[in-house]
Amino acid sequence: MIQASFKRNDEGNLVSFEITGHAESGPDGNDIVCAAVSALSFGATNSIEALAGFQPLVEMDEENGGELYVELIQEINREQLHIAQILLESLLLSVESIVEEYPEYVEMLK
Repeated sequence: MIQASFKRNDEGNLVSFEITGHAESGPDGNDIVCAAVSALSFGATNSIEALAGFQPLVEMDEENGGELYVELIQEINREQLHIAQILLESLLLSVESIVEEYPEYVEMLK
């Protein structure tokens, strides 16, 4: 099962997310749930760098796969924060919709 968690700071801004596990909703290479969550999470991460103009901390298990941790750790300006928040809120909403559609394969941790 894929587990997703999102963290907010005291101001309510999303500051990190972590995606772990495997959906196992189909054979390797044909797991649409895993592919959807992966595409969304990597797309959001890459978009932060490209559109907000800074590199978040990214940690992943490149050997075994199934683990991605992203954190906004740099000092960033207001515009960069705004752009990053739009991208992270969009990711959160998208993952929540996948959880609603495929609760047996993906769960949101609080």
